[in-house]
Amino acid sequence: MSGPGQCTIAIFARAPVPGECKTRLIPHLGADGAARLQEWMMHRALETAPAAGIGPVQLWCSPDATHPPLRQAAERFGATLHKQRGNDLGERMHNAFLQADGPMLLIGTDCPSITPDDLRVCVAELSQADAVLLPAEDGGYGLVGLNLPLPELFSGMQWSTPEVMESTRTRLREADMTWREIRIIWDVDEPEDYVRLQGTGMLPPVFADGQVDG
Repeated sequence: MSGPGQCTIAIFARAPVPGECKTRLIPHLGADGAARLQEWMMHRALETAPAAGIGPVQLWCSPDATHPPLRQAAERFGATLHKQRGNDLGERMHNAFLQADGPMLLIGTDCPSITPDDLRVCVAELSQADAVLLPAEDGGYGLVGLNLPLPELFSGMQWSTPEVMESTRTRLREADMTWREIRIIWDVDEPEDYVRLQGTGMLPPVFADGQVDG
């Protein structure tokens, strides 16, 4: 069981396979470049999570946990490996919360602007509320934290739409749950998001020219 003020951090990550990840960025970066960006963002999340110092870190993998970069990243950053299970994103997220032994924060790899301080604030808010969220500019969210599993939060959701966050609020209200929204963040899916990411200075030099295929 996690101690007071602690919780598990679960990171959902897709294997960085060229042509199978960050597909909307392939015209801009090429298939290999998009895959390398996916791997960098996974590493970024795996650096951020333990730096928060709030509890164990889990790497939940798709389509499975056997891809070498996933195994190597988990070993490098001290995370445990888990396979995502379920027919859609909502079912996979709920199944991860079912495995949590206490409070859990779940993040993806698409929001590299999430900081260790964000994670510390989120876990602190879970001592006062049932759920915590970091809404995203595109209408979704980049983090969801729960003290206990809540299946109705994920079942039948139309993911990757601008209505996800508002639908989540509605479901929390209907379940009579309390929640906190910490700050609005942004994710990296489209070429303009990548340009924005370049402007932050977070990316390593290999991405500096914006074309990293080949």
